[in-house]
Amino acid sequence: MTSLASLLGAMTAILQAHSLCKQVTNVETKEFSADQFLFKIRVALEGNDHLQVRIYYNRGHIDYAYQLFANAPLLRWDNKEEFDYLSTYPHHHHDEQGKVYPSPLTGEPVSDVQTVLRTISEFISSRPRL
Repeated sequence: MTSLASLLGAMTAILQAHSLCKQVTNVETKEFSADQFLFKIRVALEGNDHLQVRIYYNRGHIDYAYQLFANAPLLRWDNKEEFDYLSTYPHHHHDEQGKVYPSPLTGEPVSDVQTVLRTISEFISSRPRL
């Protein structure tokens, strides 16, 4: 069984250890029962970029949302049950223009956050430097 403490601790440790992440803050935690909880983490990245991670765990099912943002959303991943035409439904990715694509995420936060961080690193390094 997954617990709030174990999942939040694992996610926080991964984020704090990543070179892209400058400051990791737990901004919301709610435990409804031992097998139903949510948390939201915000991560300051370089410059004006931030990552927000939101996980809702309910009796083995996980709803997630990862969002890279500055002044506006840049990249987003979630598994809200929409876009049922995608091969990875319900997992999907929104790009900088808001277009929706299949997502490589699976709903396993510990591995998914690694994919998100890798993609964000590539996105940030590909942007023109001012």
